Amino acid sequence: MATTIGEKKVTVFGEEEAKQLVNELRVVAYDSGRTRSYSWRVTQLKNIVRMCDDSEKEVVEALYKDLAKPELEGTLYELGMIKNACKVALKELKNWIRPEKAKTSLTTFPSSAEIVSEPFGIVLIISAWNYPFLLSIDPVIGAIAAGNAVVLKPSELAPASSSLLAKLFAQYLDTSAIKVVEGAVPETSALLEQKWDKIMYTGNGRVGRIVMAAAAKHLTPVIMELGGKCPAVVDSDINLQVAMRRLIAGKWGCNNGQACISPDYILTTKDYAPKLVDALKTELERFYGKNQLESKDLSRIVNSNHFARLSKLLDDEKVSGKIVYGGEKDEEKLRIAPTILLDVPRDSLIMSEEIFGPLLPILMLNNIDESFDVINSGTKPLAAYIFTNNKKLKEKFVMSVSAGGIVVNDTTIHLAVHTVPFGGVGESGMGSYHGKFSFDAFSHKKAVLYRSFIGDAALRYPPYTGFKLRMMKALMGGSFLAILRALFRGSKP
Repeated sequence: MATTIGEKKVTVFGEEEAKQLVNELRVVAYDSGRTRSYSWRVTQLKNIVRMCDDSEKEVVEALYKDLAKPELEGTLYELGMIKNACKVALKELKNWIRPEKAKTSLTTFPSSAEIVSEPFGIVLIISAWNYPFLLSIDPVIGAIAAGNAVVLKPSELAPASSSLLAKLFAQYLDTSAIKVVEGAVPETSALLEQKWDKIMYTGNGRVGRIVMAAAAKHLTPVIMELGGKCPAVVDSDINLQVAMRRLIAGKWGCNNGQACISPDYILTTKDYAPKLVDALKTELERFYGKNQLESKDLSRIVNSNHFARLSKLLDDEKVSGKIVYGGEKDEEKLRIAPTILLDVPRDSLIMSEEIFGPLLPILMLNNIDESFDVINSGTKPLAAYIFTNNKKLKEKFVMSVSAGGIVVNDTTIHLAVHTVPFGGVGESGMGSYHGKFSFDAFSHKKAVLYRSFIGDAALRYPPYTGFKLRMMKALMGGSFLAILRALFRGSKP
């Protein structure tokens, strides 16, 4: 099997090739100190911005080949967010790498302390196919900013994007420290057999468990960006048109539902559901027309396997007759129209797994408070959404629902806010990134304590006495009065 490593084509990429790759990165790039210099980090980040500007047309074409992704989604949601992430890192990097002062206590007096951010070393980033440029390059930005050497393994399910990433990284970045390895399961398995200093994986929980098991052999820390069934609770006291437009943008406007933070299902009351469905139908036709299988503003399903998986969800006898809008399919073109299913049973197949596609089931409740029990009875989602003007309901949702992130009165746009972390919890992932959180994710926070040779106290040394014990307790308690009492108890040190 031909595999690309940067510009170099290799016929076979097995464990020996992977081992050699990691050793070269460690000796040539990391141990030499090259990746830790401020100038190297800045140069690579600037080159990523230049790469995005120069290659916009190629990126858009690759995304269309892999997913029929609309130009706007590719340009704004992938390249635009990558460039913004780079610009934030370039602006803040000096502050991020500066040691952080920390307070000390009487126990170590006189002393000073700081927290030093140091790179982990050699990191492996395994990215996903649904946003093949954003989910590949965004974590690479954090790894570079933190001073690491990097190996990127793009998804083989987006082959045009994977090939272009290998080509562009070789042209614009330092290939002695930043490498791309293309391939499928054998190449990924060979990489996972190596000892890395940190691994980041974006994808599903099944593969995530394999990655974690491989990392555990070397006690390698991991970041897992997974998924889950992201709920959207819709109350009745809202601007319904605006709410549905925002929900559509987060569901079908995000890669036709093939996004880990897309709303997976709706929770609303029985009384309000008909109005909600009507509003969804109206806005969907306004956005994508009557014949939505032909819409140029909707991505296609990534491959025949995922098409078959989604078709199986629709063919489940428990949702027979539940489709109230859409349902049209074109297997040859791998297209499924936006589909709404009303009053879906909670034990149906479509509610048992993450949908990751253009199907949207609606669960009907007696009252909106029931939504909390429904959400919390399942695994923790990567994102949770609520549309309401009720202040108490907002507060209860934020406090009661455990999710990677929560958005009130919109969907998915928290991804664009670099001042908050993006990541999962429980089965939706571990660790977070974006903005400074990306830098922190790929940095070890090293504690450093400085002392001089003056002020050396006999209290910590043998022979231990009652006086020393009382003084040490007082010092550790931090109470000035307790220290005074210990001093005047009459015992000698």
